[in-house]
Amino acid sequence: MIESDRELSPIMQELWDSDVNRLQPGKDYMISLQGKAAHSMPLEDLNDGAGSPLFTFVDENIFKKETFLAFISLLDNYVSDTGQPEIVTPEEVAENHKFLDCIIQSPTMKIAHKYLVEKNLSPKNETKFKEQLYRIWFELYARKGASKPDSSGFEHVFVGETRGGRTVIGFHNWIQLYLQEKMGHVDYKGYSVDAHSPQPDENKHILALQFSWKDGIKPKGSIFVGVSPEFEIALYTVCFLSSPNERVKVQFSFYDVEIVCHHYNEKHIGTTYPVLLKYRKPAQ
Repeated sequence: MIESDRELSPIMQELWDSDVNRLQPGKDYMISLQGKAAHSMPLEDLNDGAGSPLFTFVDENIFKKETFLAFISLLDNYVSDTGQPEIVTPEEVAENHKFLDCIIQSPTMKIAHKYLVEKNLSPKNETKFKEQLYRIWFELYARKGASKPDSSGFEHVFVGETRGGRTVIGFHNWIQLYLQEKMGHVDYKGYSVDAHSPQPDENKHILALQFSWKDGIKPKGSIFVGVSPEFEIALYTVCFLSSPNERVKVQFSFYDVEIVCHHYNEKHIGTTYPVLLKYRKPAQ
């Protein structure tokens, strides 16, 4: 069944409303946007629009919550260079399963699962639904040019990868960004904005930005900020299974958002991330 953008907005609103673990900007975390990122070429000539880190404060007590804890345990399981085969240890497989077990019990994923079952897109049986999630997010596949499986949807979207050591691909998660910035591996270069996108601010939950990671540069990326891992997995999974379109426009809360979701071999997520199209100011 193909869902139109309009039909997907109500379920996105439900997912948003159910995200009890979402952090509040200005209270649970604070970011500093600073300057606008440059987009000149070559990449090594880019000026740094931000002299300080993006995150000025995060209440790390949130990381003690079950889904966050299970999510963070996965972030060191991958080799970032594409073309380098991924070797998954039994311990890492167990961590993947633990993460899925945690998020499947969350209110957000329960809503997503119920919706997908109603649309005949997912099995009702929870174990089989978990198997479907595992295939979409954790099953390895070979990216273009790789001879052996070197990537997965989870690695690309939530952890990040490097290509040729110079370019960062994927890496659309705020928790990974915060933790890598804290360790000195990420250098925030400024926010990205064009004529068609709303001006970012510290209180919006979606941000386009530029940063370097390890020895590579992410010229322009887009992330949700402050949301829970279960919200992102739920939202992206619904988009992946509901629509064959690579770009889905939806509305929830005060946001008009385009969810980019590339399918890889029909079975896996190649990449997925949010693009903020419009922000509707709350009524005073």
